[in-house]
Amino acid sequence: MTVPGRRSSTFTRLLRHGFTDPSASERLLETPELAPVRSDPVLLDALGATADPDLALLGLVRIVEAQDADERRALLDTLVTAKPLRDRLLGVLGASEALGDHLARHPRDWHALVTYEAADLHPGVAEFERGLAEATDPVALRVAYRRCLLAIAARDVCGTTDIAETAAELADLATATLRAALAIARTAAPEDAAQCRLAVIAMGKCGGHELNYVSDVDVIFVAEPADGGDEGKAMRAASRLAAHLMRICSETTVEGVIWPVDANLRPEGRNGPLVRTLSSHLAYYQRWAKTWEFQALLKARPVAGDPELGQDYVEAVSPLVWQAAERDNFVADVQKMRRRVVDNIPAAQVERELKLGPGGLRDVEFAVQLLQLVHGRSDATLHSGTTLDALAALAAGGYVGRADAAQLDEAYRFLRAMEHRIQLYRLRRTHLVPEDEADLRRLGRSLGLRTEPVVSLNKEWKRHASVVRRLHEKLFYRPLLDAVAQLAPGETRLSARAAAHRLEALGYADPAAALRHLEALSSGVSRKAAIQRTLLPVLLGWFADSADPDAGLLGFRKVSDALGKTPWYLRLLRDEGAAAENLARVLSAGRLAPDLLLRAPEAVAILGDPDGLVPRGRDHLEQEVLAAVGRAETAEGAVAAARGVRRRELFRTTAGDLIGSYGTEDSPAEEDPGALVDRVGNAVTDLNAATIAGALRAAVRAEWGDTLPTRFAVIGMGRFGGHELSYGSDADVLFVHEPREGVDEQEAAKAAGRVVAEMRRLLQLPTADPPLLIDADLRPEGKSGPMVRTLKSYEAYYRRWSLVWESQALLRAEVMAGDADLGARFIELIDPLRYPVEGLGDDAVREIRRLKARMESERMPRGADPTLHTKLGRGGLSDVEWTVQLLQMQHGWDEPGLRTTRTRRALAAAHAAGLVDTEDASILDEAWVLATRVRNGVMLVRGRAGDTFPSDGRELAAVGRYLGYEPGHVGDMLEDYRRLTRRARAVVEELFYGAHL
Repeated sequence: MTVPGRRSSTFTRLLRHGFTDPSASERLLETPELAPVRSDPVLLDALGATADPDLALLGLVRIVEAQDADERRALLDTLVTAKPLRDRLLGVLGASEALGDHLARHPRDWHALVTYEAADLHPGVAEFERGLAEATDPVALRVAYRRCLLAIAARDVCGTTDIAETAAELADLATATLRAALAIARTAAPEDAAQCRLAVIAMGKCGGHELNYVSDVDVIFVAEPADGGDEGKAMRAASRLAAHLMRICSETTVEGVIWPVDANLRPEGRNGPLVRTLSSHLAYYQRWAKTWEFQALLKARPVAGDPELGQDYVEAVSPLVWQAAERDNFVADVQKMRRRVVDNIPAAQVERELKLGPGGLRDVEFAVQLLQLVHGRSDATLHSGTTLDALAALAAGGYVGRADAAQLDEAYRFLRAMEHRIQLYRLRRTHLVPEDEADLRRLGRSLGLRTEPVVSLNKEWKRHASVVRRLHEKLFYRPLLDAVAQLAPGETRLSARAAAHRLEALGYADPAAALRHLEALSSGVSRKAAIQRTLLPVLLGWFADSADPDAGLLGFRKVSDALGKTPWYLRLLRDEGAAAENLARVLSAGRLAPDLLLRAPEAVAILGDPDGLVPRGRDHLEQEVLAAVGRAETAEGAVAAARGVRRRELFRTTAGDLIGSYGTEDSPAEEDPGALVDRVGNAVTDLNAATIAGALRAAVRAEWGDTLPTRFAVIGMGRFGGHELSYGSDADVLFVHEPREGVDEQEAAKAAGRVVAEMRRLLQLPTADPPLLIDADLRPEGKSGPMVRTLKSYEAYYRRWSLVWESQALLRAEVMAGDADLGARFIELIDPLRYPVEGLGDDAVREIRRLKARMESERMPRGADPTLHTKLGRGGLSDVEWTVQLLQMQHGWDEPGLRTTRTRRALAAAHAAGLVDTEDASILDEAWVLATRVRNGVMLVRGRAGDTFPSDGRELAAVGRYLGYEPGHVGDMLEDYRRLTRRARAVVEELFYGAHL
C-alpha cells in the first residue's frame, strides 16, 4: 500500500526507466490483462530500452486487450521468455504509433515478429512476394503490406539492419507490392492483360534501392503489343492496367493507403501518355529530354511486369544517360540544377527540412549523381543507382577523397536515419524535423541518444548538416587540387582527363588553363601554397556559381601573383569570413571590377572590412582628394592622386553593387533594385564631383596659387546633376565664372578658359586609372558657344535666346564644385526658366513632343532593336525621363516636390501630387530602374558602356545573373524587359503624348 503523499515504488521505477508520464503508465500496468507479466522485471527493462516507453506500454496494452484468452496467454508467455520477440515488438511499439494501431486492428500479426531465422534477417523480393501472396484485393494487400512492414521496422529499430539495408528492404517490399498490384489488375482485366506486354520501371528512391518508410514510388511504364497485335489497342489496354495498378496502391481504403504511385517522371510528365512503347521512349529521350531527365534515369530499374521488356528498356536508355554530359546545354543545366530550390519551402520550415533544406539529403544525392554523369561516361564502376554505393565507387576511383567520402557517408546515413524514424512514427510522408519536445525526445532515443536526447540530437544533426553544407567543396573541388598535387604513394587521384571533364561540367570553358592556374597557385610546400590549397576548393565553387568561372580563376591568380608576398593578403582571405567569397563574386562577375582591382590590387582589403562596401560620402571624398592634391608637387601628380582615389572608390562601388546583386552565403541579395541603382548613382556622382573639385584645385594652384582672378563654379548637368550616373557615363557640366573685384573682364575670362582647358587635360591624361571625360555640350549655343561664361552672360543669353530644350536640360542643373555662392546664384537664375510660372504654353509643349519624336526616329542606332535599347528604346530611360521632365516644367512652379534634379524623386512627387496614378508611377519607376540596371550590368560585364543587351551568350548570361536571373533564364530576362518597357511606353503615350498633363 502506498502512503498518501508518497510516490509508489512502481512510479519511481517507471521514472528511472525513462517514462515521462509515470502516473498514466502505472495505471496501464494495473490493467488486468497484464497481471501475468506485471511484476516481471524483464518487461520494465525492455520498455525502458524503447524510444518512447510510455507509447510502447500503451501499444502493448491495446494489443493484449485485443487478443482472445489463448492468444493472450501465448503472447505474454513469448514476451517474457523470448528476448527477440520482446525487443522487436516493444521496439516497434515505442517507435511507431501507426504500427501500434495496425497491431491493435490485426492482433494476430504479432506473429510476424516471432520468427528469427537467417532468411528472416535479410529478406529479399521473393520472401516479400510470399508474404503478399494471399492478397487478392486492395484491402488485403494493404494488410499484408503492413505485416511485412512490421518485420522491416523491427529489424530497423533493433539494429539488426543498418539504414542502407532497411532502405533496400523497403524497396524490395515495394517491388513485391507493385507485382502483387499488377497481378490484381491483370486478374480484373484478363483481356487487357492478354493484349500487351507491360513492364514497370522503378525510378527515384525505389529504383535506387533506397526507399523511405513513406514515399511516393516513382515509376515509368513501357509496353509493347503481345504477339504482334495492334499497337493502338495494346497501348490502351496497357494504360488501363497501369492506371488500375496505381489506384490499387494509392487509393484510400478502410486500411488506408500503401503509398502513392507517381508516374510524372515519364516523358512529357503528366502531360504525356501514361504508357509508351520502347521506341517512343527512345525517340523522346534522343530528341527532347532535358538533363534532369537523364539524371533521373540513373536510378531506372525494372521491377514488375514483363522482365525481358523491362531489361530492354534499361539497356536502351543507359547509353543515353552516360552521354548526357556531352550535351551542348549540360553546363547550363548543371548550373541551374546546382542552385537549391527552396523558394517553395515556407521560411519557418527551411531550417527543419531534412531533404531540401541547407545541408539536406538532396544535396548529397544531387552531388553524387552529378559526378556520376560527369565521370560515368568513361568508368562503368560508377553506374549505380544507390547513393551510398555510388559514393563508395567515386572514392574507390579517386574521383572523391576517401576521408571526405567517409564523412559524407556517415552524415548521409545519420540524416536518412532521422528521416526514417520521423516517418515511422505515424507512417506519414514528411521530411520535417519535429518541434515538439516529446517528439524530439522520442526521435533522439530511437537513434540511440539516451543521455539528454534532445540536446544530443540537435548537436549531431547540426554537425552532420554542416558536413553536407560543405560537400561541393569536398566532392567537386578538392579532388581537382589533388589532380595537380604531389600525393603520397598509393593514393588515388583524379586523372587530368577526369579533372578536365569535371571542370567542363562545372562551367569552365578552358579546363586546361584552369588546371594550369590551380597548379601554379597550389604547388609547392610553402605556407602560401598550403593556404591556397585550403582556400581554392571553396573559391572554385563560388567561381562555378558565376557566369564566367574562367575569368574568376584567372583574376584570382593575377591578384594572388600581385599580392602573394604581402603578409596580409592570404591571411585576410583565410580569416575574414566574407573576404574570400566577396573576392570570388567580384572576380567572376565581369571585367570592370577586376580591371579596377588589378590596377591597384591592395584594394582587395576593402572586401574584408565590414563597412568596406559602403560608398563614402562626398564630404569625406572631397576632403581626401583635396588633401592629396595639396601634398602633390605638380598638377599632374595632384590629379593622378585624385584619379587614384576615384579608381579605388569605383572599385568599392562596383564590388558593393555586385555583392548586393548576387548576395553571399551570409548576406542575401538586395531585394530592392531601386536601392541598388540609387546607391550606384549617388556614389559615382559623389566621387566624380570630388575628382573634379581636385582637378579644379590643381589647375588653379599650378598657375595662380590659392586664388583664381575670377570666381569659378562647375554645374553638373544631365545624369551627373541628377545623381544618376552609371559606371560608363561622361560628366555633363556647365562652367560659370564671375570676375573678382578689380579684375579686368577679359583677364578673368582668359583665366577661366585656361582653368577649364587644364582641368580637361589633367582628367584625360593617359594613366593606369580610368579617365573622367567632361562634356560641356549642353552650354548655350552648344559646341559653337564659349566653353565658359560669366553669370551675367548666362543671364543675357537665357533672357533673350533660350530655347525650350535648354530649359528642359536645366532641370538637371546642380552645383558640383567651385565657388558655392556663385553656384547658388546660378541656380537662382535658372529656376524661373525650368519651373516657369503657370507652366509651359501649348507651343512649348508641342515643341518638346516634336523634339522627342525626332530623337526617337533619328538617334536610334541603325540595326538596334528598339524593344531592347535601354536609352532610346520603347519605354526606356528617355521615355520615362522626358515624361517626368514635362511634368516638372508644367507643375514645378506650384509643386515644390517636383523641384529636384532626380528622376525617381520627381516621379514620386508627381504621384504624391496626384499628377500620376499609383499604377502608372510604379510602372514608370520600375522600367527606369530596370533600364538603368541593365546599363550598369553591361558596363560591369563588358568593361565598356553599352545601351543594349550584349550579343555574346556568356556576357548576356552574366548580365542576367547580375539582374537576379538563374542560369538558363536569359530568355525570361529579355521577355521581362520587353513586357515591362511595353507597359511603360503605354503610360508614356498617355502622359507625354496625350492630353493628361
